[in-house]
Amino acid sequence: MNRRGKKFVSPNIQTVEGNALRKENMSILNLNQDSFDAAINSKNEPVLVDFWAEWCGPCKMIAPVLKEIATEQAGKAVIAKVNIDESPELAVRFGITGIPTLIVFKNGKATTTLRGVQSKSVMVKALTAAA
Repeated sequence: MNRRGKKFVSPNIQTVEGNALRKENMSILNLNQDSFDAAINSKNEPVLVDFWAEWCGPCKMIAPVLKEIATEQAGKAVIAKVNIDESPELAVRFGITGIPTLIVFKNGKATTTLRGVQSKSVMVKALTAAA
């Protein structure tokens, strides 16, 4: 909420609530337990999922890079985020023991896992390899 009592929503992030996708401009999907499987299975493009948390400094470092990739790869790849504090069951399911962890999915299957802070070129290369 902002000072005027209105909910603040970033214009560059899509939010997924339950099974419904609400677009707020474009760029990055926010996934949760209810929306995760549908999001990674319904895309023809590779999906890079960033497992992160609000308190994670390195996660905040790569966030702007992920936004750049989302813009540059629009139509070729999808960028998504899972907050592990809000969806701990997904962290357990994918064996996330440290963050940031980035997993690239193609047709619902994990193709690449990147742990820790990665360069933009490494992330793009992982998406390209999955395409």
